[in-house]
Amino acid sequence: MKFIFASYVYTPEFDDPRSWLIRINAYTGIPEALSQDNEVISIEQINYEGHFHNKGVDYHFKRFSQGALRFFPFKLNTYIKSLQPDVVVIQGLHYPFQVIQLRLLLGNKTKIIAQNHAEKPFGGLKKYLQKLADLCINTYLFASHPMGMQWIKAGNLASAEKIHEVMEVSSVFYPMEKEVAKARTNVNGNPVFLWVGRLNANKDPLTVISAFVRYLELNENAKLYMLYHTEELLEEIKSLLGVRYKNSVILVGKVPHADLLYWFNSADFILSGSHYEGSGTAICEAMSCGCIPLVTDILSFRMITNDGACGILYEPGNADALLSVLKKIEEIDIEAKQRITLDYFQDHLSFQAIASQINQIAGSL
Repeated sequence: MKFIFASYVYTPEFDDPRSWLIRINAYTGIPEALSQDNEVISIEQINYEGHFHNKGVDYHFKRFSQGALRFFPFKLNTYIKSLQPDVVVIQGLHYPFQVIQLRLLLGNKTKIIAQNHAEKPFGGLKKYLQKLADLCINTYLFASHPMGMQWIKAGNLASAEKIHEVMEVSSVFYPMEKEVAKARTNVNGNPVFLWVGRLNANKDPLTVISAFVRYLELNENAKLYMLYHTEELLEEIKSLLGVRYKNSVILVGKVPHADLLYWFNSADFILSGSHYEGSGTAICEAMSCGCIPLVTDILSFRMITNDGACGILYEPGNADALLSVLKKIEEIDIEAKQRITLDYFQDHLSFQAIASQINQIAGSL
């Protein structure tokens, strides 16, 4: 089959194809794996024009401005049609008007797959556009099947049969010897916990830290390292930690994405307090290194942890529930749980696994 991957988003701040592909490397492995058995073209829209072949995928870089994509993306849709695809994968569910126009150009033979990236159902007039676009789309990919069912319940999509559970991104990271990783990060503690994410209300670091400092009363050797690139709640966090806990909860801050390889391999557990996630990229990346997830019981995390089989789930916003989870880790065989985590990642969350799912779904349309 001939697959075309495309979106209706222009990213002008990038003007180098290699830099762009590095920026989106949590995604590019999917079309690359899919190209092993199919012809795959990915249309990328940055401040650059040209073709770039990489790992089996033909990347077509086009400079369509955001204004040209917003309402009447005739040039992009016409270009997609000129490539004569069997399957078009559109990134995002917030472009119903554009997809309707694409279907009118393509006719009924070409299959259109729309992939959700944490978008929530529209209301008002845009809801009716999504309902019309639903008539033009053959199937949908959601990181969690229940997340797709929320769109059905809201009335934006009509058929549950169109909903498929497929992870939206994967990880370029891999397991390595802990001592090698720790030599790079200078991490210590028993056990070692890691936080990777923004310091905002949705990620809820305050609940995580509130539980963790109470856990320190039971295990003073534990360490939590916090990596973040935004600082919305940083002052509140510092106030909560005070002087007493500053050596047990280490506020690392921002690190280069490539260095996360060493951080994930240095830690035993990855913590999250998220109230909502479209998938959970950082958790997926951590699991690819064998890091055990202790995360909130939200739809996307249920999928990514196999309903908690790879780790433990707890109620969002509930510090007492997280403390109970932390107390349970004394009962965990860490090496055995890491093997379970790595096996699940390979079978369900890896680039190869995701590509295989998409290939199977497309073949059934």
